[in-house]
Amino acid sequence: MNSINKIFSIASDEDFEKVALEVYAYQIEHCKVYRDFVHQLNWKTPTSIKEIPFLPIEFFKTHSIISKEKESQQVFKSSGTGGIKSSHLVADLKLYEASFDYHYQNQIGNPKEQVILALLPNYLEQGESSLVYMVNHLIEQTDNSLSGFILGEEDALLDSYQKALKEDKQVVIFGVSYALLDLAEKKVDLSRATIIETGGMKGRRKEMTKNEMHAVLKAGLNCPNISSEYGMTELLSQAYSKENGLFKDSSILKVLIRETNDPFSYCLNGKTGGINVIDLANIYSCSFIATQDLGKRVTGGFEILGRFDNSDVRGCNLLIG
Repeated sequence: MNSINKIFSIASDEDFEKVALEVYAYQIEHCKVYRDFVHQLNWKTPTSIKEIPFLPIEFFKTHSIISKEKESQQVFKSSGTGGIKSSHLVADLKLYEASFDYHYQNQIGNPKEQVILALLPNYLEQGESSLVYMVNHLIEQTDNSLSGFILGEEDALLDSYQKALKEDKQVVIFGVSYALLDLAEKKVDLSRATIIETGGMKGRRKEMTKNEMHAVLKAGLNCPNISSEYGMTELLSQAYSKENGLFKDSSILKVLIRETNDPFSYCLNGKTGGINVIDLANIYSCSFIATQDLGKRVTGGFEILGRFDNSDVRGCNLLIG
């Protein structure tokens, strides 16, 4: 598709809208599941992104969503602990890599200047995880033997952290919520690390709001801020919050907040509603997804506030606070 070349050069909201409408036209023609969904709505051709219908994320549990002329290079599955898992048929892994590299480098930093440590035991256990694929790719880019996945080895993590600081490297620690909380109970000093929690108690601990969890992590890890990653099995792009729970859109990924009682209307800034995600990197799947998450637009970005139910999210912990 010609729009692939345009995605990473989008420079304005006008550019984004133009490319989004091109992607919509492409997916209506090439993605049967999305086309059938839109036709069931008897939908008119949109002229703005707010007129584009968003596919409910549940379709990824029951349908194969991929462009008709493509075959999947890899299938990623959600990390849900029960029920049917979402499956994302990824037709172009290089496009996925380009997207997560773009978002990570713009919002977190250059992996070549970092040591990246990962506390993601449950994702490693289940396999087929897009998060593990992403973090492994970032670890490889560090080209540093200190980087890697840590499996319940607190001493190994602290040793790598201290050695990385001596090498004058930025240390980034990706961690699932319960593993970070386990670490915080040990009262370790990771004050010079960037901690990115990726969510998920997975039944290992009592659920808590994100604000509560971050307060515990800040105290136990001696960190001034805790970052979060908002990503999903069904997406190829991510958003990050670096502090205060404020997530940033990008030139590839944007979030709209729909009314909870009217999925085709949108909320004013500051009002809580359902999160619709436009992910232009998701060209060969569906770029317009209505999630089961709750959030609101605020000055400078958006906040994640909760979810409608126990949807399978590869991202931050989304309990209502």
